[in-house]
Amino acid sequence: MDRTSPLGAFLKARRARLSPDDVGLPRYGDRRRVPGLRREEVALLAGVSAGYYTRLEQGQQANASPEVLDALARALHLSPAERDHLHDLSSTTGHRTRHPASPAAAETVSADLRTLLTTMAAHIPALVVGRRNDVLAWNGTGHALLAPHLDVAAPDDPGTRPNLSRLVFLDAPTRALYRDWPAKARAVVGNLRILAARNPGDTHLAALITELASRSVEFATIWDAHTVDPCGRDVHALAHPVVGELTVTQQTFDVPKEPHQSLVTFTAEPGSPSAAALQALKSRGRAAGAPVPYASTP
Repeated sequence: MDRTSPLGAFLKARRARLSPDDVGLPRYGDRRRVPGLRREEVALLAGVSAGYYTRLEQGQQANASPEVLDALARALHLSPAERDHLHDLSSTTGHRTRHPASPAAAETVSADLRTLLTTMAAHIPALVVGRRNDVLAWNGTGHALLAPHLDVAAPDDPGTRPNLSRLVFLDAPTRALYRDWPAKARAVVGNLRILAARNPGDTHLAALITELASRSVEFATIWDAHTVDPCGRDVHALAHPVVGELTVTQQTFDVPKEPHQSLVTFTAEPGSPSAAALQALKSRGRAAGAPVPYASTP
């Protein structure tokens, strides 16, 4: 979708969101044909030549040193996550370690992690997500919270595993689940940006992004904005088809020794109506039988 290199496209998108006023540069009363900073202004702020920056943005410069990348991050007022993303996009990644993808290898969940999921089911909805946002495993409560309309055993088969990104954009029940769907959509795309930069050789991930962009105008629009949003802690207001309205805190943790896997948990404020709603879901999660019927959705 990017006509230039991923690094160049990201730099261009980030300078487009800044004005001279934002970075303390004079305007001299000029009229700008395009929004944002000019290339030579970014180069000035970063302490590099205009020609060098232009080559970098146009994909004619193979890489940049960590020092130059950090200078560009400061010049463009990047957040820490955006700065890390800039390093990931460059062939020089500074002190960060890139884990090469293995597109042909099927992702598996260790027995210990499955035991942890089962143990957590009595208290916490949880799931394990892979390098492409595929659900590799979930406990019964996690399934009952996020996708009761799907087969609880779907993650067990690599050919039928639900993909969280695909669900958010292409699955009507999932879309209806999130009260603030646009915010959830932006977060999903922002995380996919990071995954794509860290796994440039993963053809399956690239195919997923292409599919979503072709089937969802909303995805394509957000993707073109080059949003970067790492998974961490998010609060979601949900409209659940069985237990009604509830608010949950989603937290994402890296799985030790499995750099591409994450453990995702959902909790509610103790004693709150949302906690009572989660408690009601736990009995359904323990049953882990047939999918819960969904009410009709738009």
